[in-house]
Amino acid sequence: MLLSVLYIIGITAEAMTGALSAGRRTMDWFGVMLVASATAIGGGTVRDILLGHYPLGWVKHPEFLVITCIAGVITTGFARWIIQLKGIFIRLDALGLVVFTIIGTNVGIEMGLHPFICVVSGLVTGVFGGLLRDLICRQTPLVLHHELYASISVMASSLYLTMLYFNVDILVTTVVTLIIGYILRMASVRFKWRLPSFKLENGETIH
Repeated sequence: MLLSVLYIIGITAEAMTGALSAGRRTMDWFGVMLVASATAIGGGTVRDILLGHYPLGWVKHPEFLVITCIAGVITTGFARWIIQLKGIFIRLDALGLVVFTIIGTNVGIEMGLHPFICVVSGLVTGVFGGLLRDLICRQTPLVLHHELYASISVMASSLYLTMLYFNVDILVTTVVTLIIGYILRMASVRFKWRLPSFKLENGETIH
């Protein structure tokens, strides 16, 4: 129940951030709904396709698709006000990242997959929505060069699996993972934590 409520909040917030990205590219309403939906439920869709987990989440629960489309369209009317709530959206995005990661990890567990693949399932669910948004809007994917993001997903999924391995109560495991994952993500934003970057200078050749 907790994850279901947080999931709906998460996809709504992600859909709105996707709509804002579409607005920066001057897309029509169809484009707005496409980007909003890709941002909110794209990660779960990619996960299900890769793992052969059918029906797709939004096919089984079409109300999720409806929510993301409506959230995207509503954003077009309140964009100026929504932009001013950037701080809230950063927090909701951090929470959504961990929620999506846990849900994706659970899908892998339910399918009886290897723990490593369960982590990958959580990672794909957590970050691929934003990756799709950036690719559709033709901008450099934020998850690949800004503060720790994908790494937080991997850590959250690993923590979740570890606690379950030691038979910790599922509710306690979920809450602890949510709290620690959220704190780590917000700390990475606050202190600009990043992984080491690789830069190849112009003119350099690889032999």
